[in-house]
Amino acid sequence: MAYQSMPTDIGKLNRTILCYAESIYRFNGLWEGPDPLTPLISLFLIQLTVSMTVVHLLVYALQFVNQPPFVAELLVNVFDASYGGILLGPSALGRIRAYRRMMFPNYSFKVLEPMAHLSIVYYAFLVGLKMDVRAVMRTGQKAMKIAIAGTIIPFFFGSGVYFIFVNEKSETFGFIFWGAALTVTGFSVLMKILDKQQLLHTEIGKTAVASALVNDLSSWGFLALGFAITSSPTNSPWSLITTIAFVLLCVNYVRPALNWIIQKTEVQGYSEFYICSILTGVALSGVITDVCGTHPMIGAFVFGLVIPNEVLEATITDKLEDFVMGILIPVYFVVCGVRTNIDLISYNTSWWLAGVVIVLACSVKVFSTLIVAPFAELPIKDAFAVGLLSNAKSIMVLIILEAGQIQGVLSTQTYSLMVVAVLVMTMVVTPAAIRFSPVQNTEPYKRRSVQKAKSDDQFRVLACIYNTRNVPTIINLLRTSNASPRSPINVFALQLVELVGRATTMMVVHDPHSAGPRNPRHIEAQADQIIAAFDNYELRSEGVQTQAVTARCTYTAMANEICIFAKEKRSAFIIIPFHKLRHLDGEMIDINPSLQSVNEGVLEDAPCSVGILIDRGFAESHDHASNIVVLYFGGPDDREALAYAWRMAENTNVRLTVVRFIPSTDALELDPAEWEPSDKNHTSVEIDKDSEKLLDDDYLGKFKIATLNNKSISYYELVLNDEEEAIKAIKSMDEQEYDLYLVGRGRGMISPLTSGLADWCDCPELGPIGDLLVTSEFESLFSVLIVQQYDNTNKMKEGSMRSASSVNYGEEFATRPSVSESDGFESFSSFKKWDPDN
Repeated sequence: MAYQSMPTDIGKLNRTILCYAESIYRFNGLWEGPDPLTPLISLFLIQLTVSMTVVHLLVYALQFVNQPPFVAELLVNVFDASYGGILLGPSALGRIRAYRRMMFPNYSFKVLEPMAHLSIVYYAFLVGLKMDVRAVMRTGQKAMKIAIAGTIIPFFFGSGVYFIFVNEKSETFGFIFWGAALTVTGFSVLMKILDKQQLLHTEIGKTAVASALVNDLSSWGFLALGFAITSSPTNSPWSLITTIAFVLLCVNYVRPALNWIIQKTEVQGYSEFYICSILTGVALSGVITDVCGTHPMIGAFVFGLVIPNEVLEATITDKLEDFVMGILIPVYFVVCGVRTNIDLISYNTSWWLAGVVIVLACSVKVFSTLIVAPFAELPIKDAFAVGLLSNAKSIMVLIILEAGQIQGVLSTQTYSLMVVAVLVMTMVVTPAAIRFSPVQNTEPYKRRSVQKAKSDDQFRVLACIYNTRNVPTIINLLRTSNASPRSPINVFALQLVELVGRATTMMVVHDPHSAGPRNPRHIEAQADQIIAAFDNYELRSEGVQTQAVTARCTYTAMANEICIFAKEKRSAFIIIPFHKLRHLDGEMIDINPSLQSVNEGVLEDAPCSVGILIDRGFAESHDHASNIVVLYFGGPDDREALAYAWRMAENTNVRLTVVRFIPSTDALELDPAEWEPSDKNHTSVEIDKDSEKLLDDDYLGKFKIATLNNKSISYYELVLNDEEEAIKAIKSMDEQEYDLYLVGRGRGMISPLTSGLADWCDCPELGPIGDLLVTSEFESLFSVLIVQQYDNTNKMKEGSMRSASSVNYGEEFATRPSVSESDGFESFSSFKKWDPDN
């Protein structure tokens, strides 16, 4: 048995004869047999455990400085053989010979290398599976020009700089891999950074993402080209021709065949056999492109790219992604890490020159974007930002560099230098994103609420749509909102679709005159219905302008997408549908629990006022509301609800009733401990009650004076003793058959008339009165709009509102208190209307 020490230049390992023992060790336990680190399987599992532990600790630590996980993976890579290798490799722990011999002996690589390359084959499949080619085809001219410049210029620049460090003729073709590495923009890494910094839907973010997608796709072509040329320069044309033929075969025959099979099996669901067959196809595709003379990753990537069905994509991703990214990919970083040795960067050259090359490599993306900026009509400041953001790298750059080492055209010196440059480039991206974040730079717009909007200003509304059943209720509300040429309404209809299978949030602006790639059939059909409904509303109304947009994102990202879009469009009001719909028996049925969390997220982070719209069957038989009531208890949310109703009341076909609920003197004299909610989380927002009462009196006074001669507007004041009388009064209003109830959410307003209701809230996002109106105790059909006013002082920022699932309601709060007419309380019809003469 003979062992040869690892050569200094790992990049030339394939040129070195490495001897190792062929005997297979059988470990019979700690008390019998050899050292547990000797058997390959035991050693492999220990290597995997150590690498995963180190990288996850680094990911956790680096999140405090806003660095993406890829930086942690690179750091562990810059310092041996682990889930990112630098920390565990020759540059750090690898200096300890005992550690090196014990944890990463040479013979262990006969297991690590095959596992590493299997991992990147399935990683490539997942990348292709998530990539949306339609998004590339929809790329605008501006982003396409930047993408082309960001591909060509860095490639030639990197190729030229490469020769500064190369003296050996045998490494001539290494420039292909160096240049290709500089063209890469890590699409998934960039998306996460932009999303976190709320840059995703800004002009800078859209341009950077679109160009990154094109760069990412072109990097696969560079990988195929480099691998084919360096494998056999004379046969490289045939390698490329046969690989292109394989791609065409997949697009023209494999994709239609898969589509046919999917249509036959979609109803029954995808069996384990079906998923295994797909994964076998991945391996077969890798074998084919390997035989063609290019990299096995190319075949796996193309096979993932042609999978036609989103449900199948989501199913495969759910089953495969955690295993590949959590178990297999760490092995690849082990192998990449052992190839990195920082000490060799300054071999036969100086650190100063190496530093210059690293700086040049980091600046080439910025340089290329600035060159093309005048042709793309991109401001210099934006071009500089896009260039910095385009420096984000991903695992793809390591795959390209490692391929160069495998082919023997990149030495450990040139490989290590580029790895360090990639690390610096990626670390710069997050600070750049923070600098250009709209949170830091966007000037706030002033009129973010209905109350502050001028009557002759354009009323900008963002109407969110979860499904087509939301459309009639929303259009019903908009018709009642009194659009006119003097006071126009600009409506952005945002269809929100759960993102499955793809990696990126998609925002599609629907233009009836545009041609090009379409959405999947069911999404396209829904979008067509929504567009038709809003187009019809625009045609039948004066002073209305509509635009339909489809946003595809995960439920966790949906609230953030709504808020960013509202800020971008400078909306004054966001309409979000309630997550429950009325069933035939009158019960409110939860159609999707995830939407409740979305609504709560919007209420918490909205840049303007928000209304949760609830349909209790009214919209099914009416096209607009004509009999409206405002339940006014006091506070900014109620003033916003009244402001919206006031706008509606300018429509001559609308009758408005405003009912102000006032606690009696006896109720106010009670100890607050007797009527404050038992769940303090519902009252964590404090408001100055005296100042709010003055504001209420002032606003209501203006309203009463302005509407004094309007016979279609009624105003009532009810003096009540407790919440039971308030419930009775509200229930008695059912006799009036109102079409639409407007209610403030009531944040921070503690009143003896509503406080007890908070203890029985099933949906805290509606507030106590809104939650009461959702119950099935009302017989008439109506809609409800729960209004929350935007607060620019952030004094009312709520972090304590919770969904019903997180609140433990005791048995004593299982039902609401019931009040009947026999309790001696008058019905609403007997209440006295406000008379200005008394």
